[in-house]
Amino acid sequence: MTLTLFSDYTLRTLLYLGMHPGRFVPVSEIAHAYGISAHHLAKAGKWLTREEVVEARRGNSGGLRLADGALGLTVGDLLRRTESWSLLECFTDQNTCGLAGHCGLESALRQAKAAFFAVLDRTTLADLLTNRSELVPLLQKPSNGASAQPS
Repeated sequence: MTLTLFSDYTLRTLLYLGMHPGRFVPVSEIAHAYGISAHHLAKAGKWLTREEVVEARRGNSGGLRLADGALGLTVGDLLRRTESWSLLECFTDQNTCGLAGHCGLESALRQAKAAFFAVLDRTTLADLLTNRSELVPLLQKPSNGASAQPS
């Protein structure tokens, strides 16, 4: 299973904001820290703002910061909102498979999906940040894939 880059960047944005609580963080800073596209992160930030998971501010002191209550969101809730979970045609309303409702594969995948979300539904954003003091320095080093900026 592979999650989309949109989900990846959404979660990375939330983690970074959680590592810098209360501060409006420019998207360019987050992009530089991870060595990824600011354009793609901006899309994730826009979506997170519409979903009221983050607050956005324009201008020189602008950027993104976690909204009240965001640390209590579960990874399961976030991924349900950013991904399509139609693993097979039988998971959709347009199912034309004659085996639907009787197939062992459909049953197994539904159970696997439930197990996947059982873990993620009990994992909050706050849980992912319990080692915040260890995480912050890791994104300040050039070894994270971003090129070092000359002084």
